[in-house]
Amino acid sequence: MDGPSSSWRSALSRSAPSPRQFTPSCRPIFTYLKSSRSSFRFWRRLSGFVPWPLRLAVCCGPADGYWKDSSITPIDEGPGPSRRPSWLPNYIPELQGLRGIAVLAVVLYHSHPRLQGTWLYGASLWGWAGVNLFFVLSGFLITAILLEARSRPHYFRNFYARRALRIWPVYLLVLALCYLGSDWFVGLPFGRAIRTAPWWAYVLFLQNLFALHLPPVLGPTWSLAIEEQYYFLWAPVVRILRRRAALCTVLGAALIASPLFRRCHWPWITPTHTLTHLDGIATGSLIAIALYSLELSRRTWLGIAVAGMAVGFVAAGTVAGGTAWLDSALSAAFGGTVLAAIASTGAHNPFNAALRRGPLAYLGKISYGMYMTHILVFVYFGWFDRWMDAYGTLGNMAVVAFRLAAAIAAATLLWYGFEARILRLKRFFKE
Repeated sequence: MDGPSSSWRSALSRSAPSPRQFTPSCRPIFTYLKSSRSSFRFWRRLSGFVPWPLRLAVCCGPADGYWKDSSITPIDEGPGPSRRPSWLPNYIPELQGLRGIAVLAVVLYHSHPRLQGTWLYGASLWGWAGVNLFFVLSGFLITAILLEARSRPHYFRNFYARRALRIWPVYLLVLALCYLGSDWFVGLPFGRAIRTAPWWAYVLFLQNLFALHLPPVLGPTWSLAIEEQYYFLWAPVVRILRRRAALCTVLGAALIASPLFRRCHWPWITPTHTLTHLDGIATGSLIAIALYSLELSRRTWLGIAVAGMAVGFVAAGTVAGGTAWLDSALSAAFGGTVLAAIASTGAHNPFNAALRRGPLAYLGKISYGMYMTHILVFVYFGWFDRWMDAYGTLGNMAVVAFRLAAAIAAATLLWYGFEARILRLKRFFKE
């Protein structure tokens, strides 16, 4: 899983169009929200429901005017929401840590049978939700990039070229390994593997739209197909729809439509169909538009984030659990998590420090390669699994630890030996 890089391009600090003023009907609401006194009352009432670790994250925030009302730095003249808040840096290291959490959750989910009888088993069953977190991160980062760049020359060339350099090399490498080593990785001869999982569907990123019998090593590619379809369609939408309200209408429709498609059970709607997984991407995109449009302080954004996390996680564990609305609840929860990381970026507390540096940040850096190759690694080292079967629970824990170490090692080699070298070519597509 990619999730685009949390390092925003240098374009984020340059010119882009400024948003139009709020409509008269909405202005009183926004005026109330951006009032420092109102923001203080809002946060004080909300803090009674906030767990103490999150209060610690708030109270230990960055010293550089963290609680001051933030101004909006104009980037360029023009219609639409394209101004970045002055407090929002070009690079948000906390998002790298969130990406690390997401890929770790997915890897543990694919190892959950080996965790039965341990305290990790229950948590590992929720690991599939890491993909939802990836979707929220992608929606935010890609929309922010597009908003900044949409009035600049070579908009489409630069965006699509940079996305291709980020996604295609590793993706095509995994496809080649899977098909050329099909006897090992798929358990089928090359000819049968091509027919069972047709190569053209993967090359065109359409595999999630068909009821294909995906070999396990290519299973994770369904979410990548959704992101590629999002890149392809969302870039022209952001370029054409200049009004903030129009963009929000499209995203709102996606938020409403996804759970309805999950409920309908039409035969052509596969479990991995794009229409059933728009919640997270739409949530992340709305966060980007809101940050670029509403003149709210970091403290107010953090309050909104905590509210989203509370509502989303509570709903996921109660009324939405086991229903078509579960992904929607998780998208709200992860949207709040991402917004909290953005609003508190630079804060000096354990929560932000854990996301900015250390193991989670490193996993975030290699997350795409790790997501794409971890099942290949599991299959390749299947002999170790069989060797440990005789040792019961202890053997299962050894298998999970070995899988995790091997997946990290493979992703590290892939990053330094291949990905990082390819990504240097992005410099040719800055302007």
